[in-house]
Amino acid sequence: MSPAEKGRARAVALDHLRDHVNRGHARIASLLGLPLEVRSAGALVYDEEDTAYLDCGGYGVFLLGHRHPDVVDAVAAQLGRHPLPTRALIEPNVASAAQALTSVAPAGLQYAFFVNSGTESVELAIKLARANGCRRVIAAEGGFHGKTLGALSATGNKRYRAGLEPLLPGVQFVPFGDAEALKAALASDATRACVLLEPVQAEGGVRIPRTGYLRHVRELCDEFHALLAMDEIQSGLGRLGSWWGCDEEDVRPDVLTTGKVLSGGVVPVAATLATPEVYEVLNQDPLLHSSTYGGNPLAAVAAATTIDVLRRDRLVEQARTLGGRLLPQITDALAAAGPTLVREVRGRGLLIGIEFTSEAPAGLFLTHMLRERVLTSYTLNASRVIRLTPPAILEPDHVCWLLRSLERSAVALAGG
Repeated sequence: MSPAEKGRARAVALDHLRDHVNRGHARIASLLGLPLEVRSAGALVYDEEDTAYLDCGGYGVFLLGHRHPDVVDAVAAQLGRHPLPTRALIEPNVASAAQALTSVAPAGLQYAFFVNSGTESVELAIKLARANGCRRVIAAEGGFHGKTLGALSATGNKRYRAGLEPLLPGVQFVPFGDAEALKAALASDATRACVLLEPVQAEGGVRIPRTGYLRHVRELCDEFHALLAMDEIQSGLGRLGSWWGCDEEDVRPDVLTTGKVLSGGVVPVAATLATPEVYEVLNQDPLLHSSTYGGNPLAAVAAATTIDVLRRDRLVEQARTLGGRLLPQITDALAAAGPTLVREVRGRGLLIGIEFTSEAPAGLFLTHMLRERVLTSYTLNASRVIRLTPPAILEPDHVCWLLRSLERSAVALAGG
């Protein structure tokens, strides 16, 4: 394409975005001068000028990088055979994917129901809780579980609930990391509850609870006969340097939701896992919950192949090792701007949060990083925090690129 043709393509995309998708998104894209993303491979995304961007954003999806060849090949082969199910015959791919996923899940989670997105998996988790006699949901302040109405009811940010209430009744919020507050909430009502938590709050600002918190939560759920549902959509499948965030304390939930990494960065897919006791309502009535596209053959082979790649290439261990090296390096790089810009750098594995001393620098930092051709993520429930969720396949030159860009952006913001 000629420069003029590229310019027209971008203008047309912006016009269609504004007129048919979302005016606000189009306005932001125009103000920031965002390019078109046209192709990707590994840790890199390319725009219409074939300029490469290092992807450390993606909201946690691309642990394997973009277009991992094994996942792409498996999906392409399935596309050539049978892409969508009839729902009338036996579909073998979803059965294989469920076996693969439950084989790496916390002990006791025998069953998996595949859906298309993380918020759908939370909807099913809440539905399973209701079907098992839970009339209350206790969630954490600052937590994020999705924006469909059920998941939104348990999302601890009033901004996203405003104008949409009343939502699901019986939802209560307690401070994240405060086991005593959870105990008080459980004890306040004899009605059975479902406790819905993330092991690390990603959209809450990469908030990591103290050691022992999750174990204490499990004990409280056992004491009060509550159902424990762990939202591992962003934290699971290696992002934290362990298969699951709850593995850090050997906590076994009754229900677990997963997504993002499960897609292999190729096909949207998420899942809700449950113990036989909790899942029995679906075994008794298979029509209690259904999804036309959930667990379709393309998504199923993407999920199964992703798990194979995670195991074979030891990417979970790689995420832990790489994250352990990156955290102090990022802290040192940002220190070049002096002590007044960044309040804290924290993280586990390859989920890393940079908390600024105020809100204004966070957004500016994101745009500075974009000029350095590094993609990062805004944090929905903590506007002072910018997140880094790089792939586990970063090469040494990618790490140098990232650290150099962090230092330059921080120094520029500090006026250096």
